[in-house]
Amino acid sequence: MPDVSLTAAEIAAVTRGRLVSGNGEQRIERWSIDSRSVAPGEMFVAIRGDRFDGHEFAAAAVGHGAAGVVVESGRAGEFHGGLVIAVDDTTRALQDVAREVRRRSGAKVVAITGSAGKTTTKELTANFLSARFSVFRNKGNLNNHIGLPLSLLELRSRPDVAVVELGMNHAGEIRTLVGIAEPDVRVWTNVGDAHLGFFASADAIADAKAEIAENARPADRLIVNADDPRIMARSKRFAGRTVTFGLSEAADVRASAVQARGLDGMAADVSTPAGRVRVSTPLLGTGNLLNLLAAAAVATEYGVSLDEIALRAAALRPAPHRGELTRLPGGVTLIDDSYNSSPAALLRALEVVKSATGSARKVGVLGEMLELGAHSAGLHEQCGRAAAAAGLDLLIAVGGDAAIRLADAARAAGMADAAVAYARTSDEAADIALKKIRPGDLVLVKGSHGIRTDVVVDRLKVEFA
Repeated sequence: MPDVSLTAAEIAAVTRGRLVSGNGEQRIERWSIDSRSVAPGEMFVAIRGDRFDGHEFAAAAVGHGAAGVVVESGRAGEFHGGLVIAVDDTTRALQDVAREVRRRSGAKVVAITGSAGKTTTKELTANFLSARFSVFRNKGNLNNHIGLPLSLLELRSRPDVAVVELGMNHAGEIRTLVGIAEPDVRVWTNVGDAHLGFFASADAIADAKAEIAENARPADRLIVNADDPRIMARSKRFAGRTVTFGLSEAADVRASAVQARGLDGMAADVSTPAGRVRVSTPLLGTGNLLNLLAAAAVATEYGVSLDEIALRAAALRPAPHRGELTRLPGGVTLIDDSYNSSPAALLRALEVVKSATGSARKVGVLGEMLELGAHSAGLHEQCGRAAAAAGLDLLIAVGGDAAIRLADAARAAGMADAAVAYARTSDEAADIALKKIRPGDLVLVKGSHGIRTDVVVDRLKVEFA
């Protein structure tokens, strides 16, 4: 098996660059794009971003012990002595090296995309596969043209399987990421309205997500949501083997006899080509059940037993701020879904709240959903009506004009004026929440990442500790 480290000469060849100075036989195993945290022996890649230029920090990186630098050809003359590799584009060079490390590692790669639930599906997939394999997963949501390469460079540890997520908000991004990761298994969870402001329609989003199926080898597998007609129509072009999951009777991995248990999670019979098993999970809502089915489809493809999947499903916990259920000592039950939001995801969360029983009151602290463009007003109004239909006793809408639209729509749908509040910022929302929320309440906190509804979560945890 090839050495996962690369010599300087190999780096220059892989990146179609030029070794300006230094020893071509010097081996590099670790990489950095941050001069503040670069460790001795790491190769520093001077990435040029919208708000920074890594070339301005390359000398500092060398001063901190970096083994050398990868810089743009036009800037190579600024660096004298030591290991210097000049390339046309440093971001592309990082991607090229990551692809080479991915190939040399010998790891099988599972890549996951979708409008919602990517991180949860990634975590579930990695959990199930860990029953049989050593598994790497990319941290957090390092899922873009820079984060994904940095994740793949970690495959120098030679795991059996790497599970990564692919994010996008423009056409062409998934194509680039697939070209870097060269996945053996591709997973497409859903098509929703996240980032709709960057696209003409949901069909345009589906077309961009469909790039997950491009440049497949015959042995590659595509695991797709059988319940999503946009996905099914586009997956027909896949050159490898397709496996479906969902609630549809035609799905290869299917949930039936579904039992929604409110705040206690979900249960279902899961049927696969390998057999059937009853699965219970504390994860909330049908959306998470579908994420679980996608992960189970991957796991069964890799030979993980159904009994092991059921055992692990019962012990699952959501990723931080992604549907975490916490019963605070002060008597408040908190659903912390504050990491991000989209209309489709919010509607699913409200369904969970609607089905919950045993709470004195139901409260929603709902942040504005960003990147919806011209569709924003209508989608926020739809979610405001859904908030009223979910039986909320108190709604606090957070953000700009779109949040006002959500609040107004909730009132128009029947919520009393006194039961609806508006806050411009999450700090203001937290102030309102601390005055109005009381022991016995069930509180859903959800909003786009940029609205920072996690501030509300943190203050509720302190107040009701």
